[in-house]
Amino acid sequence: MAHLRINARSRPWVISAAALAFAAVPACSRGDAPAPFLTVGLESAATDLDPRFATDAASARIGDLTFRSLTRLDEHRRHVPDLAADWRFESAEVLRFDLRRDVRFADGTALTAADVRATYESVLNPATGSPKRGDLGFLAAVDDPDEHTVRFHLRGPFAPFLESTTLGILPRAEIARGGRVLLGAGPYRVAEVRPDGDVRLHDPTGARAVGDILFRVVPDDTVRALELDKGTVDLVENAIEPDNVRWLEGRSGLCVDRTPGTTFQYLGINFADPRLRDVRVRRAIALAIDREDLVRHLLGGDARLATGLLAPEHWAYDGDVRVYRHDPAAAKRLLDEAGFPDPDGDGPAVRFRLSYKTSTLDSRRRIGEAIQSMLAAVGIGLDVRTFEWATFYDDVRRGSFQLYSLAWIGVNDPDFFYGLFHSTMKPPLGNNRGGYANPEMDRLTQTGRETLDVGRRRDVYAAVQRLAAEDLPFIPLWWTDNVVVRSARLCGFVPRPDGSFASFPSIWFALPNVSEPTDACRCSVR
Repeated sequence: MAHLRINARSRPWVISAAALAFAAVPACSRGDAPAPFLTVGLESAATDLDPRFATDAASARIGDLTFRSLTRLDEHRRHVPDLAADWRFESAEVLRFDLRRDVRFADGTALTAADVRATYESVLNPATGSPKRGDLGFLAAVDDPDEHTVRFHLRGPFAPFLESTTLGILPRAEIARGGRVLLGAGPYRVAEVRPDGDVRLHDPTGARAVGDILFRVVPDDTVRALELDKGTVDLVENAIEPDNVRWLEGRSGLCVDRTPGTTFQYLGINFADPRLRDVRVRRAIALAIDREDLVRHLLGGDARLATGLLAPEHWAYDGDVRVYRHDPAAAKRLLDEAGFPDPDGDGPAVRFRLSYKTSTLDSRRRIGEAIQSMLAAVGIGLDVRTFEWATFYDDVRRGSFQLYSLAWIGVNDPDFFYGLFHSTMKPPLGNNRGGYANPEMDRLTQTGRETLDVGRRRDVYAAVQRLAAEDLPFIPLWWTDNVVVRSARLCGFVPRPDGSFASFPSIWFALPNVSEPTDACRCSVR
């Protein structure tokens, strides 16, 4: 399969190597050897590295290394200071952040409150076209009374405010120039963005054990596995199919690490289709899909069946919801009740046909084909259509689909439900891509963001999860385990439940004949 190719003019943030070139800074690894080059294999290209526009996993993960924000999430998904030294409420509707005074952008300029204000105001400006604008609807204004203080004026009580403080901060001067901005204050600097989607990062300080990181887009799963085996790729996370993972486990020089994950895979539904607006049809589709079989045979057991968006580790998780075990007979009865009888019983004719969009990745295509077979068993024809990632993702964001499957990664505050389910949160304001609308869901998700007491918020989101399980604005599939395949020489990488690369700044390559800390380098055992 050919590598994903996108013309530079079709991707506004692609920047030539010449425009990003700068003098390389000599760097050292452990000992006196030059800092090595880490190559990370990606299954698909980042769609937009500018944090005002980044909504996909690859963009967000690379952004974690190139931008800094007021707060960041630790390994337990708690907000801890990043650019902010401290924060406090000056009143019920004014939140003040005191900034660190030692932070600079990668070009050496100081990061100040004016940059924070400019970044947030840019997202709020309708002319910017940021898909994150809807998430900041609670903000009335931002001001910077001095270089190291920024204040957020809220429209009213807003419980999940800290969720919005992980936005990567950009230089005010670069924002004023217009266009995409890739300059941040993170541990790495964007050194090159290639038209084929590859991204190279560089450590501007020269002090890190790994000086450069290349994110290589390798769309074909088998090629990714072979690159790992050859040593031309050092790490791939959550992007190797189970059969190839088992093969790689037997290859020398490689480690396979598995940890429970919170990545939520789901089946997206377009409510513009009158058939899919009928909850009986949505429930029939859920009952027709044998999720256990998919996990066992296509995922190698590396997933847990999901009851909804939030995984059991989340503080607001409620598993006491309606679940849909594989039951083709019940699915057929629901379709009959909905007015879609099977014209020839168990014959080849179908009740109706739907399209299912997915990417060209082999694993995604195989899942689509398996779902196609399962729906056929209850009389629903499914046309599986595959597209290169950029085209597929653009169609999903535009609502150009009937069914599709994607995953949500790194969900922290349950206010995430507001952007998914509230009827006003259609793109570009939010992520209600299917146009779902339910007045009770609107009320619950609005109440959740206005309720400050943690216990009461938990009760509200338990009701949200129960309603979502009944109404099926999307069909839950599974929570995917984190599966990392890496060079056995790569030490210090700590997988996180959301698949973040946050530990990259502290990793290193073990040198020959040098004793390394066992826990930092050894392969985990399943």
